[in-house]
Amino acid sequence: MVNKTCFYCDQGTELQNLMIEIAKLEVSTLYLNKDQTHKGRCIVAFNRHVKELFQLESSELSLFIKDVSNGAMILNGIFHPDKLNYGIYGDIVSHLHVHLVPKYQESSEWGDSFINSPDQKCFLSDKEYTEIIQIIQERLQQER
Repeated sequence: MVNKTCFYCDQGTELQNLMIEIAKLEVSTLYLNKDQTHKGRCIVAFNRHVKELFQLESSELSLFIKDVSNGAMILNGIFHPDKLNYGIYGDIVSHLHVHLVPKYQESSEWGDSFINSPDQKCFLSDKEYTEIIQIIQERLQQER
């Protein structure tokens, strides 16, 4: 179902300005957030437009949580954060998605929620994005 008000469904410029597709998973897509203030920050977005976890069939819910867990495990293995934060909001973008945010004790945000849209964003070069994506894709292949 295409929802013309949802950038995950539209797959257009708005989505491409915010994130880069890494891989299709079982029932979702893994994206690298272009703002890498939290190095390795990714988003796992369900492949069909739903707003809430409870709208999923039990089999879809299980597979979605597995996708989120696998993404988190891979990010943990690559970036070695002290803790991964999981953000499920949706009041602005009402398509089911989970933010995977590596956090470190020495950061100013430790002990607080991550800042979704900080004043100072950290954008990388195309080469740096490509390197991160390739490492994540390689780990995904190893897990399959």
